Amino acid sequence: MAGKRSQPWLIGICFGGGLLLTVIGIRFLLVPESAARTFGVATPPVGHEMHYLIGLRDIWLGLLAMAFAALREWRAVMLWAATGAVVCFADAAIAAMSKGSLPQVAFHFGSGIVCVAVAAYIFRLGSDRA
Repeated sequence: MAGKRSQPWLIGICFGGGLLLTVIGIRFLLVPESAARTFGVATPPVGHEMHYLIGLRDIWLGLLAMAFAALREWRAVMLWAATGAVVCFADAAIAAMSKGSLPQVAFHFGSGIVCVAVAAYIFRLGSDRA
């Protein structure tokens, strides 16, 4: 994009899409069966639908992190890592309260620590100069 200014319609689409995904995510947390039915997944899942959903989102988030880094969009990397830390710590708690053993919980917790370290490092350097 030319210059630092973005088109207002583009910002609107980004915020609208982000808000929609956030609401969908919150709905999956608050009313999972209803959200799954709305999404088109049987309750409980019959096959591997949920695995595919999680896998696709992990691929998307991984590619997004690599794209931000390749484009040297350090503020975006910092925000990605900071919000990722929250998700990693929540995943660790969910695994601990579920059937997760120490290695699974430690993996999620350790990933959260790495995310915090990355976000803090970029913030300390000044997100524009990283």
